[in-house]
Amino acid sequence: MEFTNSLRLVAPEILLSVSGLVLLLVAAWTTDRASRAITSIAVAVLVAASVLVAPALSSGASGPDTAAFFGQFRADAFASFAKLLIYGTAAASLMIAPAFFERHGAMRAEYPVLILFAALGMGMMVSAGDLLTLYIGLELSSLAAYVLAAFLRNDERSAEAGLKYFVLGALASGILLFGMSLTYGFTGTTSFEGIRAALDGEMALGALFGVVFVLAGLAFKISAVPFHMWTPDVYEGAPAPVTTFFATAPKIAAMALTMRVALDAFGPQVDAWRQIIIFAALASIVVGALGAIGQANIKRLMAYSSINNVGFMLIGLAAATVAGASAMLVYLAIYAAMSLGAFVAILMLKREDGEAVEAISDISGLSQTRPALAAALAMIMFSLAGIPPLFGFWGKFVVFQAAVEADLIVLAAIGIAASVIGAFYYIKIVKIMYFDAPADVVKGQSDWAHHALLWLSAIFISPLGYLLTKWLGNLANSAAAALFVAA
Repeated sequence: MEFTNSLRLVAPEILLSVSGLVLLLVAAWTTDRASRAITSIAVAVLVAASVLVAPALSSGASGPDTAAFFGQFRADAFASFAKLLIYGTAAASLMIAPAFFERHGAMRAEYPVLILFAALGMGMMVSAGDLLTLYIGLELSSLAAYVLAAFLRNDERSAEAGLKYFVLGALASGILLFGMSLTYGFTGTTSFEGIRAALDGEMALGALFGVVFVLAGLAFKISAVPFHMWTPDVYEGAPAPVTTFFATAPKIAAMALTMRVALDAFGPQVDAWRQIIIFAALASIVVGALGAIGQANIKRLMAYSSINNVGFMLIGLAAATVAGASAMLVYLAIYAAMSLGAFVAILMLKREDGEAVEAISDISGLSQTRPALAAALAMIMFSLAGIPPLFGFWGKFVVFQAAVEADLIVLAAIGIAASVIGAFYYIKIVKIMYFDAPADVVKGQSDWAHHALLWLSAIFISPLGYLLTKWLGNLANSAAAALFVAA
């Protein structure tokens, strides 16, 4: 009975596993001729997986009934919220890929299969109830990501991005494993429930080091300062559809995993890890903002923007409350839409021959030559800056509100002040598009998927997005509450 119930709870993962293996065989038999068909099937599989996980979120699933395989896996509302974002952004990343890779003669049938396996690993990460499940999911996701970063084999920048990501990822995995071994050594268990029980009281020095190393390994995955150094190089060098994927799905998975580990496994020792989170939050906000100011490449600028936004999300984690966790989830949902829209817009910046335009100077006067594209990109930039009435403001507002309610008033005040720095480089992009002389470089045309995703993202982050605040807030509250029930 236990085994049957466990299989029911992991049905989305089974679907992704079987579909990935079948599509891998199809890719081997048909070579690259069927790459578009395989991509379409992969999108359908991700949609089907989303349908399977949605009921857990709508019902607010939590507690022992959500545990599978003796607590190693949790199919609760929190995991469901994160998986819906992961599967949605992964499907969007697949939809925009064929046109890009076909233009470079590099469309391979393996690409959608790698995305499926990465999504499978990320789903395991956010559902982890044990350090072993956590690590298996993390490595499955990471191994696919290393290959994706180097997917353009004839591009030196892509090969360099893949190599850097692999080397630094291996270092982060080593740090994480060391932290996990220390945690196991001083608690006597790898399950989050057992670790939480063992840490409920006075904390041994060795266990504290374990917490520090585990959080350091996870900080690399979310690209929080001081483990952010890989992000600009990988974002710039990886193919644009892959960068779109990296900026959304893995970021969501890593943030959700960090929340589960900190609030569930290490929940009784908030004071031990809060200082680490506060430092990472403030450092990420400042370094991300200052690092973006001098960038001439728009993909590198967006990399520093992602570091900056991670800092704001970590403020919610520092609160260590249900409201803080809910605020993080709301911010994640809005950030996913903003990042997806931003990178789709970047993909649409092409010369007449189809070559990508990445230099910020080349989008000068874009409002005069491509007014619709410029308007959508400007809206996304203002939203990322947190300027009302765009929806990006709401994400920052709920995070700061949660920090104030948790008596972290100084942290919230510093975060609000530092957000002004970040607004500068976003507004600079808008200024270049609307007030500089036209460079008249962007002349390439994009397919329907790019236009559809860009405008869906723009509508979501527009003032119309505020119509969803109650609905999104209720879902986030339900997911956050499930996390604390587990804790």
